[in-house]
Amino acid sequence: MKMIKINLQSAKKLNLLLLVMLFWHNPVFADIIKVTSIDALQNGINNAKPGDILILANGTYTTTQDITVDRKGTPGQPITICAETIGKAEISGLGGFNLVNPAAHIIIKGFKFTDKSSRDRTGGGTSFCRWTQNIFENSGNGEDLTIAGSDHEIDYNTFQHKNAMGRFLAIRGTGSQIAERLHIHHNYFNDYISQNGKNGAETLQFGLSGFSMSSSNSVVEYNLFEQCAGETELISVKASAVTLRYNTIRNCPAQFTLRHGNKNIVYNNYFINTPGIRIFGDDHLISSNYFENCKPAITIGNGDGEVADGAKLTVHDRPDRVVISYNTLVNNQQNFVMTARKDGMGATYTIFANNIIQGGGPASTIKGPYTNAKWENNILFNVKDAGSIPSDGYITADPKLVKTAWGYYVGNDNPVIKNSKFYYPSVRSDLDDQTKYDSKANYVLTPEDVGFNATK
Repeated sequence: MKMIKINLQSAKKLNLLLLVMLFWHNPVFADIIKVTSIDALQNGINNAKPGDILILANGTYTTTQDITVDRKGTPGQPITICAETIGKAEISGLGGFNLVNPAAHIIIKGFKFTDKSSRDRTGGGTSFCRWTQNIFENSGNGEDLTIAGSDHEIDYNTFQHKNAMGRFLAIRGTGSQIAERLHIHHNYFNDYISQNGKNGAETLQFGLSGFSMSSSNSVVEYNLFEQCAGETELISVKASAVTLRYNTIRNCPAQFTLRHGNKNIVYNNYFINTPGIRIFGDDHLISSNYFENCKPAITIGNGDGEVADGAKLTVHDRPDRVVISYNTLVNNQQNFVMTARKDGMGATYTIFANNIIQGGGPASTIKGPYTNAKWENNILFNVKDAGSIPSDGYITADPKLVKTAWGYYVGNDNPVIKNSKFYYPSVRSDLDDQTKYDSKANYVLTPEDVGFNATK
């Protein structure tokens, strides 16, 4: 047998290398800690190290104050705080999870929250935390979950059965800067009872007027909204540079509103039996969405102020340079509208192009100033009349929509694809083929696709 000689110095280097490899590839210093009380959970959090997993045993726990989290995990070794079984560890009482600066790389997973509203939150200065597979059914007025830090993920949660003022989910920020780079996906928002016309009961409020001129660069996708009627606004976006895509809004008597802010992108969403989307602010792209049985489908706002000219951020900012293209509108009582406003400033430089409008009421009804608008290459079929769309802004033709169990989609053999001149390179994919129409990436969501119990 051949002998290999290793001198003492080489042996020391080898031992050091083995220790480094062991540290990086096997988190031997992380602990799994199971607790059976709130005090023990708080104590475990206070002493948590990167990679630790704190498990709260199944049961109902009544808090008298917040459970405070200020620890920092790492990208490879987050600190996980979770229920023993998804949905079986219930937090009730006066306090919830409060993630405070400098909390980072924290995962809150699998709890049912029935505690007092506005107690579950991440504060400014927190980062890279995740709320996943939780059930929010908080009590009293206020928000079920508030996010103020940046780089957080909120996914596969169920927000349900709210009958109080406040929001299921509220996005905030620090100073005048909205939270940045959030990823909000595969959540189920269900059953928000009407608060009888009171303002402040949105299902999802993304920002406030004071944040509206700051860019978020966040993505809201693959969320399902059903039976949410808290107030007239379902989703209220009061921030800039937010992308909202692949969401399904169904049977909600409340409107998705771009209320304040600029340069938001709304594409590949499904609006079914709901008052659609309302638009204020500048430079938005509204593309490749599906609207069926809506009243109305798309509302371009009639502004009462111009922020770019110094108006207060709280005004209904006149929409300027909004592109509305490649949307499919089917059997809507009202399709594309602007409502009347006393001394309204209307909208300017709107592009309405390459949309399909089939069935329902007038294709467009504009009741306000509509300066320098462009209408182009729209397809109308079996609508009551063209309404406000000029004769050179549309053709009448059968778009050959294909009927499915959930609605209609645009097939390959249709005038939009054949006649489109691709004037709008910023337009995202639509509802069928991979160039403009993308049904493979987009579909009508069901409760089985989202929420705490969905299969990932």
